Amino acid sequence: MKECLDIFMVLALILFLLAGYPVAWTLGGIAVIFGVFGFGFDFFLFLPLRLWGRMTNFTLVAVPLFVYMGVLLERTGLAEDLLKTMGDLFGRIRGGLAISIVLVGAVLGASTGVVGATVVTMGVISLPVMLRSGYSAQMATGVISASGTLGQIIPPSIILVILGDIMGVSVGELFAGALIPGFVLVGCYILYIVVFGYFRPAKVPAALAGRASGKELFLRVAGSLLPAAFLVVAVLGSILFGIASPTEAAGVGAFGAVLLSIAKGKLTWAVVKESMITTTRLSSMVFIILLAATAFGLVFRGLGGEEMVRSFFQGIGGGRWVILGVIMIVLFILGFVLDIIEIAFIAIPILMPVFEDLGFNMLWIAVLIAVNFQTSFLTPPIGFSLFYLRGVSPPEVTTGDIYRGVIPYVALQLAGLLVLILVPALATWLPAQIFK
Repeated sequence: MKECLDIFMVLALILFLLAGYPVAWTLGGIAVIFGVFGFGFDFFLFLPLRLWGRMTNFTLVAVPLFVYMGVLLERTGLAEDLLKTMGDLFGRIRGGLAISIVLVGAVLGASTGVVGATVVTMGVISLPVMLRSGYSAQMATGVISASGTLGQIIPPSIILVILGDIMGVSVGELFAGALIPGFVLVGCYILYIVVFGYFRPAKVPAALAGRASGKELFLRVAGSLLPAAFLVVAVLGSILFGIASPTEAAGVGAFGAVLLSIAKGKLTWAVVKESMITTTRLSSMVFIILLAATAFGLVFRGLGGEEMVRSFFQGIGGGRWVILGVIMIVLFILGFVLDIIEIAFIAIPILMPVFEDLGFNMLWIAVLIAVNFQTSFLTPPIGFSLFYLRGVSPPEVTTGDIYRGVIPYVALQLAGLLVLILVPALATWLPAQIFK
């Protein structure tokens, strides 16, 4: 009976998650029950040591700092300024509004990385304008939903910090490795919009240009982009040039967000209080899942779960590329039912022995996983980007429009994942140049 406890753990986890129980309490509860059953009450002697080791990890301090930076910037109106300015800049060309949303998503991803705030802001400001300009509901909702997720792959990204910690990869190298794949996705989105507009011009019209032009437009573009550029250079530059560790750079980013808020006259006590409450709530969610997943992983490995997983994938056959493909498919499917943070804390520690056996570059594997994870925001039924946009969409936009609109972008993300598998240098070249 005890020889099968690792299998029963996985089955219990799946059962309770499908039943709708909270992930953190499910992981923690199963860990305690199976830990006591498998090891007796001595289990509680070494569990606190493992949890303490996790919580004293200096790298994870970057998580609440990056969250605070993103939340505070969202309240400075950075997104609104960028959207309005980019709309004027690209409004004259076919698909210009959609292209501007992709670029704004990339800039916000590199400066805030808060998917919910980005999608909601772009939905409130841009979706009505796009619909009035003649864009189809599917194209408008698809580009907004997909562009809002770019912050998960374009650094600084919370999920990259978490993956770096779990997989033992330098967060600085991971940030550098994710840059090129992130901008490849941006390019794919823009190329799709241009090609779609060429073949279906009625659904991707050119909007009326804004009133600003010439020098005024240049000043507005500079005024909108420079604050974000300042923050990106301060955070990523300090990491990539070896000036600061990722955690120290997160502190620089949080302080930079405060300075930008002061410069815009938006730093009030109400804004600070609300930002701190939101940061505490989001960070607490991340860390309670981390602790529960740590307990689950400890028990699972103690019961021989690692060997079970290793044996399962070795039994697939076909070589390491086939095994890697199966893992990517499994992670993609998990994205339909689990949040990106939950997948990272649950699945990746279990798969780590398999990754090590495959012998691939672990930095490349981490970037592959990050690109794969990005699709989880767009795949129903647990596609949070879809939920965020549904909440701010006009009544004439249906849930079906949103679901159908994101299909091409999910396909583009999977195509980007395939390109990254075929060309590993996209993830490994830049870190090799910077950190050699």
